Amino acid sequence: MNTELKSIIDNMNEILSGKPWYGKSVLVILKEVDEAIVYKKPNAGYHSVIEILYHMVTWADFALHRLKKDQDMEIHAFEALDWRDTNAELHTWNNGIAELSSVTNKTIELLKGCPDTILDEKVDFRDYNFRYLLNGLMQHHIYHIGQIAYLNKILT
Repeated sequence: MNTELKSIIDNMNEILSGKPWYGKSVLVILKEVDEAIVYKKPNAGYHSVIEILYHMVTWADFALHRLKKDQDMEIHAFEALDWRDTNAELHTWNNGIAELSSVTNKTIELLKGCPDTILDEKVDFRDYNFRYLLNGLMQHHIYHIGQIAYLNKILT
């Protein structure tokens, strides 16, 4: 495993459950969220915390399926789930956290067995490589966890 792939794996672990430079990890922030507010929207036309969480799950799952070369899950399946309508019975807070943690850990484990060349391979359904996808996924998580932390403060 090259230094860059190891760095990506280390950063994914750090962002999910470590002590990232920017502050609290994704799982720490998610566990601090008051479940009473997760379905509330700060204003009409804005997303709820639960919608943001499942949006994060969708694109983390997209990355995992692309790494696995899973042809059964085409881009349309993920696009249909992006910003999905959430159902409180189906899309629970704890299930969402568990899904995000699980898919991220599966991605990390898969990457540990990948050759260094994976980073230069083109991602199915996209015009970029896995280096761009994986770095972008981490940026995506940081961006949205900031939104969740802010919404938790203003809605409680």
